[in-house]
Amino acid sequence: MKQEHLLEVQRNKNLLLWGFVVVLVLLTIWSAFETGFSIPSLFSGATQAVSFIMYDLFPPDFSVLVSLIPPALDTIYMSFVAMVIGAIIATGLAFLAAATTSPHPSVQILMRGFSSLFRNIPVFIWAIVLTASFGLGVLVGTLSLIIVSVGALTRAFAEVLEEIDMGQLEAVKATGANYFQVLAQGVMPQFLPGFFGWTLYMLEINVRASTIIGMVGGGGLGFVIQSNIKLFQYGQVCMGVILILFIVLMTEWLTNQIRERII
Repeated sequence: MKQEHLLEVQRNKNLLLWGFVVVLVLLTIWSAFETGFSIPSLFSGATQAVSFIMYDLFPPDFSVLVSLIPPALDTIYMSFVAMVIGAIIATGLAFLAAATTSPHPSVQILMRGFSSLFRNIPVFIWAIVLTASFGLGVLVGTLSLIIVSVGALTRAFAEVLEEIDMGQLEAVKATGANYFQVLAQGVMPQFLPGFFGWTLYMLEINVRASTIIGMVGGGGLGFVIQSNIKLFQYGQVCMGVILILFIVLMTEWLTNQIRERII
């Protein structure tokens, strides 16, 4: 009887799995039809893209490398400042948003909603909105990255706090420690590895996002690339893209080195 029940459960799981596959295939076909996607158009577009890269984008114009260094530094500055300020603000908000450390459930819900608002609005939308208030420049890019960093890190830090070992907190409370002593001695030692890991990861995300922000007026290399695209200076665009790729790879290497030594 038990074996028959297990077989029935397995059959139901298989039916659900195949039903999911069928729905997924139908949705894919429908989406492809609505977007006009087709294999022939994919190959046709790929041929044109390769032609553009080989004959228009390359070779890079190395004569503008020196002039690209200041905007490249702006890109790094924006990313780093947004990481630091975003991590500091997000840490305070995460303690209010996590179920294990929030003083009240209503505060937790409010902070979760606040972080979702900042996190789910794309960074280039924030850049467009802030450009209307502050004009073009690096300040807009920095503020946009800070806003998105706060939203993303608040959520990430809150999840780290909710995964801590509550037994250690109870042991600290048993000694008569108050709320802040419990945070300092029971929570922070468990929170710091996740804090450093997510903060460094946010730096990598900010470096990539700063390019998009620059294209809508946020300064840095993205702004230079967008300006050169409008002027059809594709050799300079190629040099800017290569420089961005170098910055991204160096950032990933550096953050990995830091993680290995700290976490």
